[in-house]
Amino acid sequence: MLRNLGSLQRLTMDIEKLRENFERQKKIAEEIKVLSEELKNSKNPEESEIISSQIESLIKFLGKSGEEAVEVLESISVPKPLNTSQIAISPQIQSAKVTSSEKAETRQGVAESGETLFRIAKPKEKTSSLERLTLKRMKKKESKVIKKKEKKPSIYVKLASNFFNNTSMSLMKKGKFFMMRRDLIRANLDFVPANYISFIFFTTMISFFAAILITAFFLFFNFVASPPFFVSVEESLGPRFLKVFWILFVVPVGTYFFTYFYPSMEKKSLESKINRELPFATIHMSSISNAMIEPTKIFSIILSTEEYPNLKKEFTKLLNEVNIYGYDFVTALRDMAFNSPSRKLGDLYNGLATTITSGGDLPEFFDKRAQTLLFDHRLEMEKQSKAAETFMDIYISVVIAAPMILMLLLMMMRVSGLGIALSTGMITLVMVLGVTLMNILFLAFLQLKQPEGG
Repeated sequence: MLRNLGSLQRLTMDIEKLRENFERQKKIAEEIKVLSEELKNSKNPEESEIISSQIESLIKFLGKSGEEAVEVLESISVPKPLNTSQIAISPQIQSAKVTSSEKAETRQGVAESGETLFRIAKPKEKTSSLERLTLKRMKKKESKVIKKKEKKPSIYVKLASNFFNNTSMSLMKKGKFFMMRRDLIRANLDFVPANYISFIFFTTMISFFAAILITAFFLFFNFVASPPFFVSVEESLGPRFLKVFWILFVVPVGTYFFTYFYPSMEKKSLESKINRELPFATIHMSSISNAMIEPTKIFSIILSTEEYPNLKKEFTKLLNEVNIYGYDFVTALRDMAFNSPSRKLGDLYNGLATTITSGGDLPEFFDKRAQTLLFDHRLEMEKQSKAAETFMDIYISVVIAAPMILMLLLMMMRVSGLGIALSTGMITLVMVLGVTLMNILFLAFLQLKQPEGG
């Protein structure tokens, strides 16, 4: 009996190894599928070569996982059926009434399947309240089905790549757009660098045609403050063109610089969000590390809590480097520190890699780093509090007091006849539009400055 129980335990462990191996193979197969789709859509030979090399490495890793699964299957040994003649049957079981047909079915089932299944009447055992509660919870527990949504490139990005892909690749070979590409990776934007450079050029080209249309419109029409707001121009085309030709340059140049610096702005926004969550996540890591578990499990536990949405992507990328691409944990930490959008998170990765390499104390490392990050967080909160008071003073001065003073000046100019004499309706319209515009700009500025959830 003890030998059979030991064999059953080994069988359970082997089945668990097989389950983990199959899950790993499933993830690798999904990654190969995604890369195959990208290979089909890729028109650049160099990019196709890189994707093909990644697919080959994943296929090799999939083959190794398959060999491990075969080894586990070969090591599995099913326990032999128990010898019923050696089982001591109690008088209670002997006195149990078993019909001849049931005995025949039992013997036939054992003879056909060879499995250790016996229809031996067992005395009923009373289950405790704790066992009943556990069984009830196990019945209620349902497995969560996660449906992965595949993101397909938009038609606009495909058009941009068709027009400017060769130009983008040649500029990248020359080392152009280096900082923009670094910011694009750190900002976690769903763009390949070559595609985003093509997107910049294509958007700038479209904005140039839009600028031509806007210039042509204002060449013949002018904007006025009274209805119908647009009236035809009475002056000749030459002087009028000199007044509006700047639109041809301002719109495309503004579009180019906005799309160029957009990854940098996204990276800074993501950095501020990560820095707000990092102190509390580090405290959580410190408490988990006291259990002396594997360092990768610390990040897995943090991900399972789903309390840090902005750190979730960074920690997921770190675990993917280890579980999917096969890097060791220290190398993955160094790589993620280099590509991290947050300097503080990069310092945490580098410090953790150094601590693991030198055999340092992980709980002490996380505890000290949590104290430093929490101190910086408190200083940042104090700065934001002071800035909020300053913004309040600016709002009172600019949005409330300044329009009232300007309205009094315009009324005095109208009464005295000095300067530009505007009608009462025009003064009202100017004041309403001015105050509305200043409020919109101020609210947008505060929205950019305020912390998430603030």
